[in-house]
Amino acid sequence: MKELDLLKKDWKKNTNSFEQVSETEIYKMIHKKSSSIVKWLFIISIIEFLFWTVIYVYQNDAKYHAKLQKYGVEELMFWINVFNYVVLIAFIYLFYKNHKTISTTDTIHQLMENILKTRRTVKYYIWYNYAMLFVSYAITIVIVMKFSNEDVKVKNIMTLLMKFMLWSLAFWVFYRIVYGILLKKLYKNHRELEKIEL
Repeated sequence: MKELDLLKKDWKKNTNSFEQVSETEIYKMIHKKSSSIVKWLFIISIIEFLFWTVIYVYQNDAKYHAKLQKYGVEELMFWINVFNYVVLIAFIYLFYKNHKTISTTDTIHQLMENILKTRRTVKYYIWYNYAMLFVSYAITIVIVMKFSNEDVKVKNIMTLLMKFMLWSLAFWVFYRIVYGILLKKLYKNHRELEKIEL
């Protein structure tokens, strides 16, 4: 009987060690996956930044500047663009920083916190882009109301509102598919880490 008791004790010790190894391996897998997801968030944000830069450079010709001067908003648009680029570069830096932080995280609790922080950063980034879209269309509508002829004013405003709705839908689909999928994966990783911590 004493020998059997000793075997049971030894088996329990081995079982605990197997659980620890298993949890460690799960943590490593989740850590690696989370780091990869945040890296993709960083890469996608750079691609998106470059895309909007190309669009801006393409439309930023003499004709465009002449229109802005005509409506008296050239300086306003310049400072809005400066502000926008500063904020976008700040977000890209935050994505990079989140990736580096998650890559070097060495505890479950820290990784959970960093995942939540990354998810918040992405959500703020998305809401900021929606806000900038709204501001740009709001300024355009004000210009149309001020400078358009009465007979085409309503038509122009309706056209702008339709474009705004289409752009908003395009933004929503893009962010839902690209960032949404990555955020869901991060959330799933967070849930798995919660199970380990419990």
